[in-house]
Amino acid sequence: MSYKIISKFIKDISFEIPNAQTYVMLEKEILNYNLNFDIKSKPYKENIIEISTVLRLAPNQNVKHKMLTEINLTTLVSIEEKSKEELEKIILIKIPTEVYPTLYETFIYLFKQAGIKDINIEKRVDFEKMYNEKKKS
Repeated sequence: MSYKIISKFIKDISFEIPNAQTYVMLEKEILNYNLNFDIKSKPYKENIIEISTVLRLAPNQNVKHKMLTEINLTTLVSIEEKSKEELEKIILIKIPTEVYPTLYETFIYLFKQAGIKDINIEKRVDFEKMYNEKKKS
């Protein structure tokens, strides 16, 4: 099955450090945040799908001073032939793998511009592993 990325764009960015205390504690508390992905798709036009890859930094219960960070990078993809399994792999593995470097660079840029230089976020994400784990459950 072949596909082609027609275009990609940032659909939405939320980056909120609500107060000075959250900013001061962020580098220490960042280890208590999890990197979450949400991937959604919907038809756009004939043989074109809109795929939204959302990267979210979510705090766990140990975080006292919470910040909100979320980026939605949307991709328009032209797809030929439609076997359900192949389509699923394109949407949940191939496209997120291709667009993640852009998400990562945008994420790091936002933190640097906010004055936070030592942010440690996974540079490589294995979307195929995530897909296989989700399929098992």
